[in-house]
Amino acid sequence: MTDTKGAILEMRGVCKAFAKPSGEPLPVLEDINLALRDGEILGLLGRSGSGKSTLLRIAGGLAPPSAGSVLYRGEPLSGPAGGIAVVFQSFALFPWLTVLENVEAGLYALDLPGEECRRRALSAIDLIGLDGFQSAYPRELSGGMRQRVGFARAMVVEPVLLLMDEPFSALDVLTSESLRTDFLDLWIEYQIPTRSVLIVTHNIDEAVMMCDRILVLSSNPGRIAAEIAVPLPHPRNRLDPEFRAIVDQFYSILTSRTTQSLNVSKATSGLAQPLPVVSLNRISGLIETIASPVYGGHAELAALATTLNLDVGNLFQVAEALHILEFAELKDRAIRLTAAGRVFAQSATEERKRLFKEHLIQFVPLAAHIRRVLDEREGHRAPRARFEPELEDHLNRIDAQRTLQAVIGWGRYAELFGYDAKTHTFSDINPSEG
Repeated sequence: MTDTKGAILEMRGVCKAFAKPSGEPLPVLEDINLALRDGEILGLLGRSGSGKSTLLRIAGGLAPPSAGSVLYRGEPLSGPAGGIAVVFQSFALFPWLTVLENVEAGLYALDLPGEECRRRALSAIDLIGLDGFQSAYPRELSGGMRQRVGFARAMVVEPVLLLMDEPFSALDVLTSESLRTDFLDLWIEYQIPTRSVLIVTHNIDEAVMMCDRILVLSSNPGRIAAEIAVPLPHPRNRLDPEFRAIVDQFYSILTSRTTQSLNVSKATSGLAQPLPVVSLNRISGLIETIASPVYGGHAELAALATTLNLDVGNLFQVAEALHILEFAELKDRAIRLTAAGRVFAQSATEERKRLFKEHLIQFVPLAAHIRRVLDEREGHRAPRARFEPELEDHLNRIDAQRTLQAVIGWGRYAELFGYDAKTHTFSDINPSEG
């Protein structure tokens, strides 16, 4: 049972569903029970489709649950509430406002005197390391500095609860590390009034570096699949054996659940099997890396993430693609090339295309379905809208669009079919070849 003692935020049996084109509900979150305690950073770790961002929006009162209840400081939460602030992945700044004006915008709803707004905004700007940039516009700032403005705008309201939706994922590695470290220093040294933090991430190292507890969400629909405590003191060292052991534990959980989900999807989803949007460059690159003498066809996922500088979300997307296409298999925190994967790694371009086409037809029902429809139609053409409703009867709209995007890219590479992005039409050949 979830421990709610000292909870700033509680979710009790929270579910969220969106409507399919048919009007039937499509569940995104199911039976979420959690308690965010006073004085802790709680992480939400999961893959695309696990509903992490939807859960965060519900936690902030920005979206209602379809069922269940949300309590903020013991009271029902039915909309945006005082004391809750959000830092978004996309910065979400007003481009026509200066840094100072963007930060002051966070105070508009508090109806404070102008002098107090200015004092608090300048204090937040100084605290987050942007002193001297008050009059700059977002276009003049780097990505890291724009996100610092986002943090300052959130902190200026002195939130009790801070919600962060992948706040570092749009930044380069060094910038995200710097901003993450600065935020943790402020948190550890009690320089900010925030009492609890809920952070969405798909970066395992980031989650273990920052959080006191981490919830792992499964996908389609999102459920809490595991809860792991991180009892390491701050500051934390990535090279510490205890740190690496916790990271390995997450890779083991995610590998197991990803494999299980993919196998179930293959068996039951048919042409509506969700596909990760992964380019052929990434597919080829990962196969070549695993096949290299360094790994010899078998690699630990954590080692690959470090070598390729990929977070868990991006790494698992490519690994999923290899698993779906049966060029590799996921097992026990590792990925191993199949015989076909090894052949692909050693082949020239045309042989790779031929092999990829065979696997695409055999292991991706949607690709084979599109090819059959084209073969049956006079003129061998079919609109994208022919396939969208079939997918949206089983997937939410975003996952349906991503699945179509993935199969279009793979089908073009394999020369299984072409796609005209202007007319949204599948055909025998790519428009550039006609």
